[in-house]
Parts: sequence; structure tokens; C-alpha cells
Amino acid sequence: MDIKPSAAAILPCRDLDASAAFWAKLGFGTTSDYGVHGYRILHDAAGASVHLTRVDDGSVDAARNAHGVYLYSAEVEALAAAFGLEAERKPWGVREFAVSDPDGTLVRVGWPG
Repeated sequence: MDIKPSAAAILPCRDLDASAAFWAKLGFGTTSDYGVHGYRILHDAAGASVHLTRVDDGSVDAARNAHGVYLYSAEVEALAAAFGLEAERKPWGVREFAVSDPDGTLVRVGWPG
């Protein structure tokens, strides 16, 4: 794997498969699967990375999850459509939409324009 300086979100989840399926709709594929250890690494075509870590201790509550991730993608319209949504033009100059993952993590996707 060719690693470049970057940042990656590490997201707790209750179900690795459900979370990976959600992120697949955002263009992410599994590049490393340590499922036996409760960990997966996902990347998209632009090189963005999300790490999923399974938690079984009841600490993830979708109704009270205060975590969020912002994903910059030029494909914002197509990604919104994958969720049956439309991107909106925001006053700060981006096209953007928001969706929550299966564990309640807010995911905003946007691109200038």
C-alpha cells in the first residue's frame, strides 16, 4: 500500500458489514479487513480513508452519536443520488448533502461550486 501524508477518520461501529455497505454507497471499498479483530480500512478512488472499528460494549448509541465526518467529493451529486437525496447549494459556496451512517455518525459530503 502506498501511504501518503493524510488524515483518516476512525469510526466506532456495531456492525462492520453494515458500515462498510454504507460507505460503499459513498464510493469506498475495503482495502484491509481485520474483521476477526473488528477492524476494517476503507479507501475511495481519491485516496480518502475511513477506518471502522467494531465495538461490542454498548458504547455506540445511534440516537446519541455526536460524531461527524466531512467528505469532500467532486461527485457530490451522484453520491447524494445514491441515498435518494439531492445536494443543496449552501451560502458558504458548496454543494452539499448530509446523511447518517448506521451508527448515527453524521456524514456531510460537499464540493465547492
